[in-house]
Amino acid sequence: MSEMAEAIRALISEKGYSEDSVKQTIEKALKAAYKRTYGDDENAIVKFNDDMSDVAIYSRKVVVDGVYDPVKEIELEDARKLAGDEVEEGDEIDILEDPKSFDRSAVTVGKQTAHQGLNETYKTSLMNEYKDKVGEMIIGYHQRERNGNIFVDLGNAGRIEGFLPLKFQSKLEVYEKGDRIKALIVDVKPTNTGIQLVLSRSDTKLVSSILEKEVPEIADGTVEINKIVRDAGYRTKIAVSSAREEVDPVGACVGLRGVRIQNVIRELMNEKIDVLKWDADPAVFIKNALSPAQVERVIITDADKKQALAIVEDSQFSLAIGRQGQNVRLANRLCDWNIDVKTIEQAEELDLSSFNTVQNARNLFNDEVEEISKISELPGVDAEVAELLKAAGIEEFQDFVEAYDNGSINVEGVSQEALDKINELINENVEFVEEEGAEESTEAAEEEAQPEETEAAAEEEEYFCPECGAKITLDMTHCPKCGVEFEFEEE
Repeated sequence: MSEMAEAIRALISEKGYSEDSVKQTIEKALKAAYKRTYGDDENAIVKFNDDMSDVAIYSRKVVVDGVYDPVKEIELEDARKLAGDEVEEGDEIDILEDPKSFDRSAVTVGKQTAHQGLNETYKTSLMNEYKDKVGEMIIGYHQRERNGNIFVDLGNAGRIEGFLPLKFQSKLEVYEKGDRIKALIVDVKPTNTGIQLVLSRSDTKLVSSILEKEVPEIADGTVEINKIVRDAGYRTKIAVSSAREEVDPVGACVGLRGVRIQNVIRELMNEKIDVLKWDADPAVFIKNALSPAQVERVIITDADKKQALAIVEDSQFSLAIGRQGQNVRLANRLCDWNIDVKTIEQAEELDLSSFNTVQNARNLFNDEVEEISKISELPGVDAEVAELLKAAGIEEFQDFVEAYDNGSINVEGVSQEALDKINELINENVEFVEEEGAEESTEAAEEEAQPEETEAAAEEEEYFCPECGAKITLDMTHCPKCGVEFEFEEE
C-alpha cells in the first residue's frame, strides 16, 4: 500500500474523519497543486481505488492533429502510443500525472489546501457532534485563567476547549489549576484548531440538570420543576409540583433526611437552596415563595398590577426580606409579583379594608364562579354516598341542607360522619345566592308590612295581671284585684 493510502487510512481510522470528507479534501489538494503547475484544473481528474487503497490524478486531453494548448490537447500520434491505435482524432484520453513532477510551490499549495480542508472538515464534524449538546452538563478541569475567564481542559487532546467566562461564573466560587469543574454547555463556537464550548455555572438549567440526576421522580415526570430563580453563589429558589395528590413534590426533592438536596448543594459549592411547592393560587404561592420565613397572611393589593402584601411576625421580618433584600427579590422573580413585606404592627397602620383577596385573585385569572347545584358535583365528595342520597331523593344542595338541619336524613349505607362531611363540603364550596325575583318579593313584603307595623305601634298596648288576669296599666305597682306586686321592665 502506498504512503498516500496509509495516510488516508490513518485519517479515517485514527482521526475520525468520514471517507467522503477525506476524498474531497485530497481531491481539492491535488487539483490545487495541478492548477498551480498548469494554470488551470478544468481537465484535472482525481480517481480513487474502490477500497481507498490508492489515489491518482489525471489530465483529460483531447486528441488533435496539431496541438494548440498542450495542457488540454495531445497529438494523435502521441495519444496512440499511450492508448493504442484505436484512438481517433477528437477522442478524450486520461493521462496519468506524477505529483512529484509538480512545481515545489504547487506541492506547498496542495499541502496548505489539504490542511485547511481537513481543519474545516474536522471543525464541521465537531460542530455537528456538539451542537445538540447545548443545555447538557460536562465535566472538565481548570487549565488556565485569563482576565478572570477560565479555560477548561475537557480531555480531548486540545480538539475541544472549554471556556467559562467571568460573567457565567458563580460569584463565590474560586478555582485553582487542576480543580474539577462541572458546568452547563450554553454555546458552541469554532476556533482555529477545533471548537470552543462556552460553559456556565450560573445558569438555572445547571440546577435543574443536577436535580434531575438526583431525583428520579423528576426524571420520570412524577414531579415537575415549575420554575427556578438564582442569585448564583448565594441562594436558589425552586418551585415544584406534582399531578399526583399522593406525591409530596418537596419531600421527593429534599429526600430522606435531606440527602438528595444536600448532594445538589455540594455540586453548587454550598449555595443555599429553597425547595417550595408551586400553587395556582397567587396568595398561597407567594407565601411559599418567601420560605424559609413564616408568613402569617398574604393580601393581593392589586391583581392587575400583580402587587401583593405579605404580613409576618416581627421575628420573621428579617428572614422574609433576606440579606440585602435577596429573599424577597428572588420571591418576586419566582412568582412574577411585586411583593411588599410588612410586620403585623406595620400592617395595622394601613387601611386594608378595601382589599378583597378572593375577588382580586379571581379578577387576575378572569375566572367565572362555576355554578353547581348537585351533591355529586362537590369536589372531593364520595361518589357512592352521593348516589345513595340521590336514590333517596336527596340530590340538590337545598334539599340536603334542609333535611340535614332537621335531622331527617336516614339513608341505609350513609353514616352520620358521611353526612357531616358533605355538609362541610357544601359550606366550603357553595355560596347560596338568593334569586332576584325572590329578593324583590321580600322587599315588597317588607314595604307592605311597614305601614301595618307603624299603625300597630301607634295603638296603645294592653297589659294583664299574670296571676288573676285583671286589666292593669303601666303606672300600677299592685294588682287592684288580687293585690300581687309587680314591676315593669323595658325589653
